[in-house]
Amino acid sequence: MSSGPFDPPFDPSGKRILLVNDDGIRAPGLKALERIARQLSDDIWVFAPEVEQSGAGHSLTLNGTIRVAKVGGRRYSVTGSPTDCVLMAVSEFMKDTPPDLVLSGVNLGSNIAEEVTYSGTVAAAMEAALLGFPAIAFSQAAGYGKPARWNVAPKFGPDIIRKLLSIGWRQDVFLNVNFPDCAPEEVSGVSTVKQGRRSSGYEIIRVPDPRGKEYYLVGAPQRGTTANRGDADHKAVERGEIAITPLHVDLTHAGSMRDFRALF
Repeated sequence: MSSGPFDPPFDPSGKRILLVNDDGIRAPGLKALERIARQLSDDIWVFAPEVEQSGAGHSLTLNGTIRVAKVGGRRYSVTGSPTDCVLMAVSEFMKDTPPDLVLSGVNLGSNIAEEVTYSGTVAAAMEAALLGFPAIAFSQAAGYGKPARWNVAPKFGPDIIRKLLSIGWRQDVFLNVNFPDCAPEEVSGVSTVKQGRRSSGYEIIRVPDPRGKEYYLVGAPQRGTTANRGDADHKAVERGEIAITPLHVDLTHAGSMRDFRALF
């Protein structure tokens, strides 16, 4: 892991903040994230995909070129994944003026339980952590196909960021924050909870073709029975709470190490 300027705890007021997302440079969630960041600092940089990259996970472009276009003051669109956005920002365009904090989102739809593994929003925060920067991912829960409540994140986000940054955390940890699908006045609290686990999967939609071929679309997520004991991110969001989950870049399952070592 590289040694970036990782130095929580700190006050984010006036700090240099990098904003990224996976929904694209024109996404309403990015506007919500800018509203959050502008309550903390005027030194804001934006690097976002030119087109939507939802579900990109922690992918990066290896077999093609990446174009970065300036679309405003300290605002850039990137023909690549959210991970590409972070890499281009901190390793090229901001290498002489690195950010103090990386914020990702606000994603349209929650990133909880198994969704974390697909999410480009979460992956961007992970990439920032791998490069040594404190990073927080934000997502707004919304009913499938329904408008998101973009006024929740700007109301609660700045105070959450200040509180999170008031304590230190490990350099290989990044934070995942999910806002519930309710009006701001209906938010029932803030909970720090573990990543959930649900038996789910996605609806597969068959799309007929007039030439006799068939195509398929991945549709809405299928919600099954929870596989968790105890509290978890999806349970907190369902209760109308803001869910905060510390995630770890090390995916090793320590509990299984002894069993597999005994084999060899």
